[in-house]
Amino acid sequence: MLERLSQVALPPGVAGGVGPDFSPIGSVYWYTLKSTNPTLDLMELKSLQDWVISKHIRSVPDVVDDSSFGGVTREYQVLVDPNKLIAYGLSLGQLEQQLANANSNAGGSFIEQGAQQINVRSVGLVRDIGDIEKTVVKTQNGTPLRVRDIATVTQGPKIRLGQIGKAIHRADGVVEDDSDVVEGIVFLRKGADTATMLDGLHAMVRRLNDHILPPGVKIVPYLDRDDLVHYTTHTVLHNLGEGMLLVVIILFIFLGNVRGAIIVSLTIPFALLFASICLDLRHISANLLSLGALDFGMVVDGAVVMVENIVRHLNQPEREPRTLSQRIGEAAHEVQRPVFYAIGIIITAYLPIFTLQRVEGKLFKPMAWTVAFALLGALIFSMLIAPALASLMFRRDAKQWRNPVMTFLTDRYRIGVRWAIHHRLITVGSAVAVCVLSMFLAFSGVIGSEFLPHLDEGAIWVRGTLAPSAGPTESALVADRARAVLCSFPEVPQVVNQIGRPDDGTDTTGFFDTEFFVDLLPKEKWRPVFHQDKERLIAAMDRELEKIPGVTWGFSQPISDNLEEAVSGVKGALAVKIYGDDLKTLEEKADEVAAAMQSIRGVEDLGIFRVLGQPNLNFAVDRDQASRYGINVSDVQDAVQTAVGGNPLSQVLIGEQRYDLVLRYLPQYRDTREAIERIRLLAPSGERVSLAQLTTSKVTDGGSEIYREENSRYVAVKFSVRGRDLGSTVEEAIRRVNASVKLPIGYTFDWAGEYESAKRSQRRLLIVLPLTILLIYILIYTMFKSSKWALLILTNIAMAPIGGLLALLVTHTNFSVSSGVGFLALFGVSVQIGVIMVEYINQLRARGYSPEEAAVEGAVLRLRPIIMTMLVATLGLLPAAVSHGIGSDSQRPFAIVIVGGLIADLLISILLLPTLYTWLASSDDRLPRAEASEPV
Repeated sequence: MLERLSQVALPPGVAGGVGPDFSPIGSVYWYTLKSTNPTLDLMELKSLQDWVISKHIRSVPDVVDDSSFGGVTREYQVLVDPNKLIAYGLSLGQLEQQLANANSNAGGSFIEQGAQQINVRSVGLVRDIGDIEKTVVKTQNGTPLRVRDIATVTQGPKIRLGQIGKAIHRADGVVEDDSDVVEGIVFLRKGADTATMLDGLHAMVRRLNDHILPPGVKIVPYLDRDDLVHYTTHTVLHNLGEGMLLVVIILFIFLGNVRGAIIVSLTIPFALLFASICLDLRHISANLLSLGALDFGMVVDGAVVMVENIVRHLNQPEREPRTLSQRIGEAAHEVQRPVFYAIGIIITAYLPIFTLQRVEGKLFKPMAWTVAFALLGALIFSMLIAPALASLMFRRDAKQWRNPVMTFLTDRYRIGVRWAIHHRLITVGSAVAVCVLSMFLAFSGVIGSEFLPHLDEGAIWVRGTLAPSAGPTESALVADRARAVLCSFPEVPQVVNQIGRPDDGTDTTGFFDTEFFVDLLPKEKWRPVFHQDKERLIAAMDRELEKIPGVTWGFSQPISDNLEEAVSGVKGALAVKIYGDDLKTLEEKADEVAAAMQSIRGVEDLGIFRVLGQPNLNFAVDRDQASRYGINVSDVQDAVQTAVGGNPLSQVLIGEQRYDLVLRYLPQYRDTREAIERIRLLAPSGERVSLAQLTTSKVTDGGSEIYREENSRYVAVKFSVRGRDLGSTVEEAIRRVNASVKLPIGYTFDWAGEYESAKRSQRRLLIVLPLTILLIYILIYTMFKSSKWALLILTNIAMAPIGGLLALLVTHTNFSVSSGVGFLALFGVSVQIGVIMVEYINQLRARGYSPEEAAVEGAVLRLRPIIMTMLVATLGLLPAAVSHGIGSDSQRPFAIVIVGGLIADLLISILLLPTLYTWLASSDDRLPRAEASEPV
């Protein structure tokens, strides 16, 4: 990167470099400075931020930067009176040279004095305004002409590129508003651990507030990633706790044996500990999704089957004397193959997640690792530890209570499965109808689609875009009005807004860009009119903000906004990019695109990122006139750049602090076009020549910010989607734009943002999913050594989607990467039903049962473990499926799919599998070896 950067031809005075190493979501801590100290003005606070606070915060491990925003940056200004400058026959260049030469140190090697070496130094650095004023510019007739004779030296504000405002809505309804505050943004090093860094940062902030900062000055955070982590963790742990409780209750009810239920329940802590150790060994940190997607019901499935079979065997009368260990061993041997392969297939179903890329890959890969490690731990517990614990806890007996509900279900199921086998055409026809319905729901567009469900961050990020030519005063007036509007909502405790960009130039935006952080109270405290619906609150805010003329508004969330900008390349969630060469043509086509999308339902925050419309006051040098007076073009450039814009000549050092020493004309000589034209230059002949004599001034429209990507210019039309799913909205927009907007040759469209990401992830899954199903088929074939039984069990995968799709439809949840991952997990769990059932049916056939009797008895005897495994897997995620707390958004689609899918799959498969088995069974089927000691 540095090699390529060095090959770029940059204008004089412009240098390239590599910025801090942080990700789009690396801004983890936002704060403002609050001062009750009357001796400290805004400039002093900014100096504290730049030279005290930032220095200490950057010393925290894994803090890559602390960016200052707002306030006024101090600089030492030499404000020249041009009339005096000309009267003394001086040019700007002479004054610049003298100021620069008068601010330096020099070294004179060293001298020896006795046994010591003494360094020789000439100390000439300026220390204050007085030193600058005493700088000698020239000597005339023996009299020194000092800077103070021709200029005013002062400490003043650097030209501001941005501003921060803050409003606090107190509990008593009073709004405290401050239109000019100092802000800092702390960035996390890419790949570093957030929790560790934030712990160190919080300790440093306490140290700064208590011991380092002047009295009355405090760092006040308004956006702390630790708060979001706390809220989301609370939601996830609450859901996990409820899910664990439901799982344990089901185990006690259906196993009918307290000791057996305890053994199965111990799977959960063992699997969690095993997963934690493995994650730590691989240096993978758990995240919201990896914790939220951990279904304890799925974790205990293998132990449920193992312990249920052990309890059932120990409750049957013995035909011949055997030790307890032998009976437990035989019971474990009976189900060890289906348990091993069932859990292995579930782990296999998660393999496609490891192929996900970019954002979705970073989100879901830790989840896949967590689940895989937890299931591997559960497998070890089920196969090795559960039988050993059973031999210790069932030394006397293993009595189980008679569950009347299970007895009722078993009796009715026996009748139902015989009816299904005898009416197989109806059973299979119904299954085919279910498959057709699944395909309709999946491909008809009835269920909406999106890339990823948006995590509710408990805040709103509002962006207002003004005309490209908007200046700082106009932008500040709009920001003040919008801040007051947003803070007037009782649901909003505070609003912080940004105008423009930081003074250090780390952003490229101008005064036309205003952004607002809108904090929100917990939804329980919102007014009833919004029904705890964030989109309704945003719509109400939008209606009020639209009353401010000349502004295009957009709504997002703090983290989402940065992530969307990184994905789409512009400050918006979604964008249509038009690539081409001519800026005017690009803007015309962008207007046509916006007009075509204006009436599409669901399209909100529609706006164009203008590249033209920035007025420029150009002074074109008349070279003939300049040569007539003997003045170089560089002299004219120096007059415009230095006298009007201000040119840093040197720096004033105060301890570790450094402030620019800037030379400019006094304000009255540079604030208007006419004043600039009257600026006079000294010709070599001694003649005084004004800029008006040397240049032609003209106001023209130019580019405000030219966007480039893939070696081409582009103009972007940004928009958001609310009140409708992303997929159908963008697809309708694509159809309308393609039909109504015709691009010239060499111009192209690109739909960027979440839609492009959704399509990319879908294409990836469409390739990997069939390969995963093939791998599951190979595993099943390896277990049964029969393609017939492998294909029979795979029918469960065909039946599984209907429940998940219906659940998405009923709950008005869009299909996304999260729900797609849910379907992958669903496929693995649903295959488990077939593996358990078919394995035991084959064992009964090996003992002499006819295919129909084996199918009926095997299905009935395996009904309890199948119901238990499905129930615990379903109820383990039920709290996550119905949760609406902060942090539940990303895991809810995943949970909804699994809960709905397993319920439907259980109801269908327990009838369809025995029916198909009876239909497909033949005398030459490959069956397991019968063991005489096995109880029937």
